[in-house]
Amino acid sequence: MKKKIAFELSIYKTEEELSVEDSNLLKQAVNARIKAYAPYSNFLVGAAVLLENGEIVLGNNQENASYPSGLCAERVAIFYAGANYPNEEIKKIAISAASNDYEVKEPAGPCGNCRQAIAEYEYKQKTPIPIIMRGESGPIYKCDAVTDMLPLGFNNSFLSDS
Repeated sequence: MKKKIAFELSIYKTEEELSVEDSNLLKQAVNARIKAYAPYSNFLVGAAVLLENGEIVLGNNQENASYPSGLCAERVAIFYAGANYPNEEIKKIAISAASNDYEVKEPAGPCGNCRQAIAEYEYKQKTPIPIIMRGESGPIYKCDAVTDMLPLGFNNSFLSDS
C-alpha cells in the first residue's frame, strides 16, 4: 500500500497581487534580510512574524564560524516573539532570501529545523501559520500552514498516551 501526501500553495507573480498586509510583511522581511550576518555562506535570510496583536517581530540569519552555533532567520524571529509576547498567537510569517554571490530568483522555504519549530507554534496555538516566501526576485509563494510543508511531523502528542 502507498499513500501520497501533497499540499497546495498559492503563487503570485508580483507583490501587487498580495494583500496589503502580506505585502507589508514581505517588505519587513526584506528589511530584516539586509541586516543578516552571513559572512560564511553569503546567503542572507530575513523573516517577519506578524502577531495577533499587530506587532511585527523581525529576525535574520546569524552565522557563526562554529556552524552549528548559528541560527536561521525564522527561528530568531519566532523565538523572540515567543520570549517577548508569550500569549500572542503568530498570525503569519514572511521570509525573504538573497545571496551576495548570485540573484535568488525562487523562494527559499524554511529548513527542516525551522519547519519543526514553526510547527510547534501551530500545534501550541491550534491555528495554522501561513508562510509567505520570496527570493530577491521572481514568484512569491504562500503556503496556508507550515504543517502542510512538514507532513508526518512530530509534535507533543507523541509524548503522552492521552
